[in-house]
Formats: sequence, C-alpha cells, structure tokens
Amino acid sequence: MVRSGMVLALSALCLAGAASAQERWYPSKYGASDTLGAVGNPSPEGVKRAAALVKTGKVYALGIPTGPDSAVYGERSYKAEIIVTPPAGQPPLGANKATAFDEKVTTSMGIGTQMDGLGHLGIDHRYYNGLTRDELNTPQGFKTLELSNVPPIVTRGVVIDMLKYFGKPMTAGQAFNRTEIQAAMRAQKVTVGKGDVVLFHTGWMAAKMNSDRKAFQETTPGLGEDGAIWLADQGVVAIGADTITLEHIPFADPNRPFVVHQTLLAKKGVHILENVNVGPLAADGVTEFLFVLGQPRFVGTVQVVINPIAIR
Repeated sequence: MVRSGMVLALSALCLAGAASAQERWYPSKYGASDTLGAVGNPSPEGVKRAAALVKTGKVYALGIPTGPDSAVYGERSYKAEIIVTPPAGQPPLGANKATAFDEKVTTSMGIGTQMDGLGHLGIDHRYYNGLTRDELNTPQGFKTLELSNVPPIVTRGVVIDMLKYFGKPMTAGQAFNRTEIQAAMRAQKVTVGKGDVVLFHTGWMAAKMNSDRKAFQETTPGLGEDGAIWLADQGVVAIGADTITLEHIPFADPNRPFVVHQTLLAKKGVHILENVNVGPLAADGVTEFLFVLGQPRFVGTVQVVINPIAIR
C-alpha cells in the first residue's frame, strides 16, 4: 500500500516536472514583455558591417511574383480586380481628360514569397512569449504580434547551399539539421552570428515549382528541429529557404506537425521566410550579402507577402 502510494506520488511528480519543462519556453529571453523577438538583434554597427559586404553592386530580387497561379500551402487564394475611372459609358475627367485604373485585391498574405510573423504558429493556443489566443485575436482585430509592428530588417544575409553540400538533388522529406548545416558552412567557409538572416538553397523551387506543382506545394526537403534550435541560439533574425514551408515535409514525426515553425516563431522569436528565390544567389556563388527587407505594414496580419533584396 505504502509502496503503491510512493509510486503514484513519484509518477505525479514526474508528470508535473514534464509539464513544467514544457512551459519553460516562455517568457522569452528578450524579456517578458517583448513582442518582436530576434528582429531587435541587428545593431547599427552590424548594419554598417553588412553594408561593407557590397562589392559589385549587383541587386537580387528574392521574391517571386504573387498571383492567382502562385504555389500555395493549404487553402489560400488570390484575386485582383481592376476598377476603371471613369466607369464605362462616362466621359474622362476634366478638360485634361484624366482616366485611371485602380485595383481591389482579395488575398491571403501567405502566398508567394512571404514572412511568417510570431503570431502565426503557436503551441496549444499560446504564441510567442506565452501570449494567448484571446490576447492576440481581439474583437478589435489581431493585436500585439501583428506584422505592421515589425521594423525594417537591414543586416548581413548568409546563403547556405545544401544542394551543393549533398551533391545531388534533394528529396521530399529530406531533413538537414545542425550536423549537416555546420558541415555545409565549413565547406563554404562561412559563419552565422547574431543579427544575421540565413537563407537555405535546396534547389527545390527550381526543380519543382513549375514542373511539378503538386510536389512543390505538398512536400519539401527542409530544416529540422535540431537545426532550427541551433540557428536560433546563434541569434539569427530570420531563416528562409526556396521552399514553401522552410521545414521538411513529410514531417519527421506525423504526430508533431510544424514543430520547426513552433520552435522558431513561438519559442525562439525568429521570423520565417518562405518561397525565397535563393537560386540566383547560389548560382553566383554568393555566401554573404547585404539583406534588405522593408515589409508592407498591413495592420492585423500574421503573414505578409514580401520581396526581400540581396545586394552583393
């Protein structure tokens, strides 16, 4: 009887310990009231060092076009409607006969090249810094972690060419983690550090986006949990790839979907960049560059369409 009671007590303590361990991902290391995560890591001195990386002046648009035919993950859509001024049958405006086109766009912000905000993926309805669903999604709209609050990101960018490292086309579900990332970095003679943006080249976009849209949208090689933790612990601002989800699909454990998103966004405060056109940088052998992103400041969004710029 006593022995059984002790076993039950120990079991209860173990369960309580496990629950406590699960809860230790918040508050954030950036402070209990922080809402920006790692985007505060670049310093003015770091920006100046990143600017000094510009040697040739060549500019790369890292965004792909966003439209009704864009590759998307899940149920997302895009529609642009043109508004003509003046309407059909009415004369032009004024003596100078002014006419115009405007547009109305109805879209998810998670189409094309995109940035995932810290409120996008959570853990049991808690998000970055432990903020709850009801604290974020208020009757007045999505608050606190919405992307219009995120400042521009100007910093050092790093390309890690995983396709080159593996030496053959990557496959659906193929993961790369700390060991593979560090080996690829050594081969490229590049490092990552506090304030950097890291972009992975997998070759998946070039291989699949236009020729096999279903495969591109539903499967992908990508970053694993251990690699995400290691990169976040280096103090990087954002991590992106030429894939639709950054992390690999199929998942390592089907019962733990999107664990890389949870790790980076909710636990670590690191933004995610998806569908980044890294191929031209890799083709030119670029390993580091000046990264510039002034994302649109749409109020109340958890994702936003972007066109990051690389300058080498």
